[in-house]
Amino acid sequence: MEKWDNKTTEELLEAICALKNKNEAKRFLRDLLTEQEIIEFSKRWQAARMLNKNVPYSEIEDKTGLSSTTIARVSRWLNQGMGGYKLMISRLSDAHHHNQALARRERL
Repeated sequence: MEKWDNKTTEELLEAICALKNKNEAKRFLRDLLTEQEIIEFSKRWQAARMLNKNVPYSEIEDKTGLSSTTIARVSRWLNQGMGGYKLMISRLSDAHHHNQALARRERL
């Protein structure tokens, strides 16, 4: 089995890091992946966020359509992976709170 952390993967990561906004990411991912792959990744991301909020597996299954096996895998990566899920959950939560604070100040 080929190792996933290699020169080709590094080049893909460089391309992802070069994306400047959501529109560019959407265009790049749609060219790179099938619609079904994008949907699957989106469901895994949704499951990770729900797991982080301690939502029960059964509710995650109902809302995402993912199997309990996939949800368990996402849970394992969330809690014992490389920290990517937690990093992005934290970063997006921090950005959300920052934007809410800015909006409150603008209303004052």
